[in-house]
Amino acid sequence: MTQLATVVNVMIASPSDIPSSRDAVERALRSWNSTNTPGRGFVLHPLRWETDSVPMLGHHPQAILNEQLLAKADIVIALFGSRVGSETPNSISGTVEEIEGAVESGKPVHLYFSEAPHPADVDLVQLQALRDFRAELQKRGLYGGFENEDELLTKVWSAIEMDLRDIVRPLHTTPSGPVPSVERFLVQGQSEREPKVDGKGRVRHETRRRVEVTNRGHDDVYDVVLEAASDGMLLPGWDQPRTVHAGQKQSAGYWLHMGGGAPRVRLKWIENGESHSKEYDI
Repeated sequence: MTQLATVVNVMIASPSDIPSSRDAVERALRSWNSTNTPGRGFVLHPLRWETDSVPMLGHHPQAILNEQLLAKADIVIALFGSRVGSETPNSISGTVEEIEGAVESGKPVHLYFSEAPHPADVDLVQLQALRDFRAELQKRGLYGGFENEDELLTKVWSAIEMDLRDIVRPLHTTPSGPVPSVERFLVQGQSEREPKVDGKGRVRHETRRRVEVTNRGHDDVYDVVLEAASDGMLLPGWDQPRTVHAGQKQSAGYWLHMGGGAPRVRLKWIENGESHSKEYDI
């Protein structure tokens, strides 16, 4: 018997030292499918570089993975053991670049560190880099830990349930029928103040600003471009067309120069084969 289902792409990101944990996450996703897909209509599809990437020449391997996997992911599960991973042109490691890219795009990221004993031949340089990265994350409260694969399975299930409530549910609550283009997107500005410690140990506060774009329709929207539409505004995080899935929220950070006007953005997209553009005060 056939059944229609919504596919949720879950990217499994990690350095190469914990393959069994990567396998455990995939087992958790497939186990969730076996239990929940028939009654709930969702299929969790694991995205892994080992099985879902296509070899290409001419670009850095991480850029290829970002395009082929990260861009398609709805959720990212990131794991660390005793290595932070190999450096890329843009980050201390490929996994860290994937995490930051997902966060910048507004995708849910669930990050877990293995609490199991490190191997006897652990790379001490890699281990220290990982500890430094973990210490930096403590300021953001973004991660958890696991001691074994059974605990990891439980935590992955819990994270998926939260994401399905907060992200995928709008697919089923949006009224049927075409959504007028002026109502297609909700575009809002957000800001928050974060404490920073300067070189003299003094605490300063820095304002981080971002613009959030939510697709309120029941169809994916393609070739979405977000750009600054006011003087003194720098919006570097969204300079390439992307897809915003139905019900999904994506975000990009922005900066304001002194003397600039009120922040305003321009959103461009393709819908039903037609080009659309709309400006928003944020």
